[in-house]
Amino acid sequence: MLTMNYTYRIYPTVEQQELMLGWLETCRRIYNRCLRDLKYWIASRKCSLYSCSLEREYIMSPELPFPSYLEQKRQLTQWKKTNPWYKAVHSQATQDVVKRLHNTWEAFKDRGYGFPRFKKYGRYQSWLF
Repeated sequence: MLTMNYTYRIYPTVEQQELMLGWLETCRRIYNRCLRDLKYWIASRKCSLYSCSLEREYIMSPELPFPSYLEQKRQLTQWKKTNPWYKAVHSQATQDVVKRLHNTWEAFKDRGYGFPRFKKYGRYQSWLF
């Protein structure tokens, strides 16, 4: 079986460009939100519960599971209920954002350096449909 991918060059109007830039910005926000959840989970496990400073350390419930790819993908539906910007972007595009983050996380674990970084405004430049 032969799988083929197609890449098309598009020439959007000004209104379409604004809409697509809004989608990219929403994808960037989702990426940063998922990365924040991941970093918070890691930060909460850095020291033992009995020796942490309550003023300086971030403590989460020890029963809270690692924010895995499937868990964060499930959370997208809940986030879309509370945030109208997330509803504007197609669901497959938002799921791909989470997949990209977790692919980056896996590559970081394999290499041992290059922790995933937050994306600044305008730095998220593509999405997948």
